[in-house]
Amino acid sequence: MFRTKNLFHGLLPVVTPLLFATAASAQEAVETPNPITEAFENAGLIGWIIVALSIVSVALIIENFVSIKREKLAPPEVIDELEALFEEEKFQDAMDLCESQPVYLTNIVQAGLAKLGYSFETIQAAVRETEEEETVKLFQKIGWLSLIAASAPMMGLLGTVSGMFVTFGTIAAAGGSVSPAILAGGIKLALVTTIFGLCVALPTGAFYFTFRNKVVRTTIEVNAIAEDLFERFRASKAAA
Repeated sequence: MFRTKNLFHGLLPVVTPLLFATAASAQEAVETPNPITEAFENAGLIGWIIVALSIVSVALIIENFVSIKREKLAPPEVIDELEALFEEEKFQDAMDLCESQPVYLTNIVQAGLAKLGYSFETIQAAVRETEEEETVKLFQKIGWLSLIAASAPMMGLLGTVSGMFVTFGTIAAAGGSVSPAILAGGIKLALVTTIFGLCVALPTGAFYFTFRNKVVRTTIEVNAIAEDLFERFRASKAAA
């Protein structure tokens, strides 16, 4: 018993600092803020506007992924039906089909069918004019992503300037002598909005260029299909 007591007293000076150090480390680990949570807490109004832009960007990206496809712009079953109707010279039925299923291809074909009876050049001009209009609509649709990609870093810069304005205003109000902890709020606002802006702009810009290339490639393919349907009128004119 005496030896155990002496051993306890001997180890106490060694164990006690270790216990306090462990407790202090655990407390420090608990009090360390989560960087993501801290970023949102210090985002400010501008930061939350950028977050809203990111939500809009994600929605637009998903919608464009779904809608900008050849299968959506020119459904294969519609192409087959139009080709069959053109072969049978049932142009009114083809017009009715275009009116009932308004997509990129059918809008172009409908414009050409509306000029039947005129010269091939007139039909061709109507088709190509509608192709340009439909292509512009698609570019306008994805153009919102370009706008967000350009606006997000500018919003981040505005937040940076606002944060620095708050920081220097605090220094001026304190007469030049101020604790760094007091300046942390303005500096965090400046840094967080810049990070948010770049995090939104970079992927949004990448998706915009991806969709732009996809629009160019897909519209060229669909335009070729539409113009090929009306080539028969060039041949009939030449035969006449």
